[in-house]
Amino acid sequence: MYRWEICAEIASARVLGVLRTPSGKQAAELGEALVQGGLRVIEVALTTPDGLDAIHALHGTNDGRLVGAGTVLDAPSARAAILAGARFLVSPSFIPEVIVTGHRYGVPVLPGTQTPSEIQRALEAGSDMVKVFPASQLGPGFVSGVVAALPQAPLVPTGGVNPGNARDWLAAGAVAVGVGGSLTSGDPAQARERAAQLVAAIGKA
Repeated sequence: MYRWEICAEIASARVLGVLRTPSGKQAAELGEALVQGGLRVIEVALTTPDGLDAIHALHGTNDGRLVGAGTVLDAPSARAAILAGARFLVSPSFIPEVIVTGHRYGVPVLPGTQTPSEIQRALEAGSDMVKVFPASQLGPGFVSGVVAALPQAPLVPTGGVNPGNARDWLAAGAVAVGVGGSLTSGDPAQARERAAQLVAAIGKA
């Protein structure tokens, strides 16, 4: 898939399930549960021990899912994630070398930003979509304000987004949202049920 096709898939899904767990094995189990619950886009944070193994385990199917890597902080981590099977890269901040590495291998990159200036800088550097992080400190009003001034900015709020407020962020103009701890806490069965509830809520947004 081309970078634009992957971004189109993320925008169509409207939600990324973010996995940050004590082990790669747990991330893989919870990731499968989220997919069973209806989520199509999964992000495994590289702060997860053996997170690359989880990416490799989760991506090796042909059911339409997209698996990416989160908390990508440098070029070596970006390349390792891509080799493990990551189809997109997400960073907590704007890191030019991650964008360069991702694009070298045809993988879209979502850098983290928190101000209009950072969003503009990320777009000018070629970012495919722009993560707004931590979103909980800003609120949906921030997104609607930025989109009014920068309608070309494909924003993906993450951090504090949950099944209860995801629709508010999308209504404010976000193209997708990242949902983590509120979705993945507990066992796989609970995660699968929350994923199904989130997909239903997103469908009504």
